[in-house]
Amino acid sequence: MKKVEIFTDGACSGNPGPGGWGAILRYKETEKEISGGEKLTTNNRMELLAVINALKLLKEPCEVTLYSDSQYVCNALKLGWAKKWKSNGWMRNKKEKALNPELWDELLTLYDTHTVNVEWVKGHAGHPENERCDKLAVAQAQKFSQI
Repeated sequence: MKKVEIFTDGACSGNPGPGGWGAILRYKETEKEISGGEKLTTNNRMELLAVINALKLLKEPCEVTLYSDSQYVCNALKLGWAKKWKSNGWMRNKKEKALNPELWDELLTLYDTHTVNVEWVKGHAGHPENERCDKLAVAQAQKFSQI
């Protein structure tokens, strides 16, 4: 399997508010940057969309190292929370619905296509790729702030 590194970040101005996401995909010496956003969204949705859109670009099953500063994303994947929510009808527990079930469902389908190692990185701490993804995400959020 090809080994790919993916770096992601999401941003939101207000929560909810205008938001953006950014991702960097790296295979050997080749890098691709992608980004997008929405007019009214949440930070967690942007974090999820960054990962989803990056994984969607992979044309075959890959060995992926995913770097994210979102504990929401990292813990839900690494600790199996998202799969548990799905098996419980998108309930976090007996009283609380899981948020963003349609995005989690899409992400889990993509996640299961690949061998993914999830690595949490501290945000805004000088990690070069995380800083770049943050700039991509913020730029997208600002586009929607000016509409």
